[in-house]
Amino acid sequence: MSASAVGLAQIGKSVFIKGELSGSEDLYVDGQVEGSIALKGNSLTIGPNGQVKAGIDAKGVVIQGKLEGNIQAAERVELRKSAIVTGDIATQRILIEDGAFLKGKVDIQRD
Repeated sequence: MSASAVGLAQIGKSVFIKGELSGSEDLYVDGQVEGSIALKGNSLTIGPNGQVKAGIDAKGVVIQGKLEGNIQAAERVELRKSAIVTGDIATQRILIEDGAFLKGKVDIQRD
C-alpha cells in the first residue's frame, strides 16, 4: 500500500449514500452522496464520476465532478476543469481551473 493511500476512505462510482457522512480521514467520493458531509480536519475529493447533493464542511475540497450544495472549507477549494458546482463557497483560498462551472457566490475569508 502506498503512503498516499493511507488514511483515505473511498466511495466507488456504483455506491449511493443518503444521509450524514462524517469522519476524521480524507475522503474520495466517485459515487453519489445526498445529505451532508462533515470532515472538519480533513479533505474531500469529489472524483470525475461523483455526483454530490450535500452541504460540505471540510479542511480542503477538490471537485472534479458535480456538486449541488454549499462548501465551507477551512483552508482551500479547488474546482478542476470538469467541475460543475451549484452553491456558495466560503474558504480562505480558491482555485478555479479554466472550464469549471460555478453558480453561486464565493466568500474569501481571512484568518
